[in-house]
Amino acid sequence: MRPDPAIDVLAERLVAARPDGRTLVTGLTGAVSAGKSTLAQRLADRLTARGLSVEVISTDGFLKPNAVLGAEGALDLKGWPHTFDTPALLSTLAQVPAGPVEIPVHSHVTYDIDPALARRIDRPDILIAEGLNLHFRAETPTGPDPLDLLVYLDADEADLEAWYVARFLGFWEAAEHDPTSFYTRFRGMDRDAVTSLAHRVWEGVNLPNLRQHIVRARPTADLVVRKAADHAITGIGRPSV
Repeated sequence: MRPDPAIDVLAERLVAARPDGRTLVTGLTGAVSAGKSTLAQRLADRLTARGLSVEVISTDGFLKPNAVLGAEGALDLKGWPHTFDTPALLSTLAQVPAGPVEIPVHSHVTYDIDPALARRIDRPDILIAEGLNLHFRAETPTGPDPLDLLVYLDADEADLEAWYVARFLGFWEAAEHDPTSFYTRFRGMDRDAVTSLAHRVWEGVNLPNLRQHIVRARPTADLVVRKAADHAITGIGRPSV
């Protein structure tokens, strides 16, 4: 495993925060395409190498199914707080230390909840729940908080947009050989048109969600991890007030 001092520092923070004999329930949030799943997996690999049992789950699994979102007229705003089953997410996170718990999974290929991908976790040493809709402390600062530690992954909006467009294009390219992919519907468009579409989705859906909802988790986070345009971690610290 290639050394990365920033990942080592972050892993140490998680180890230090772990309650004795109980699962550390960690939230990792930030904008769409900030690199949450990648960071979560790198952390899990580093912690596993230290002999700890680690599970990574995505909050995408608690999005409402597309059929429900379609009926609610909310499919185009997928990822906004009202598109999640928030009570189920809160309940599941609260149950993790007692385990075992069934975790639903969202497929980025079909762009929907896939029951066949659901999995069971049973009291890992550390749970990393990465994704959106983790701004509980901002919503109810005195209410129940299932997270022992909240990490916010931060980056400039221009970089986030560039990463989102690149990811969208990656899914679009992969759909050429996968007729089950949600992105197959865009294969009739040329690359420039798909790029323009991705920018519009960012500007119309993901950027407003970031500014109105996601970023509210940043001042309440225990740690803020700052990224540069090349995805390098440039800082780990407390949120600035």
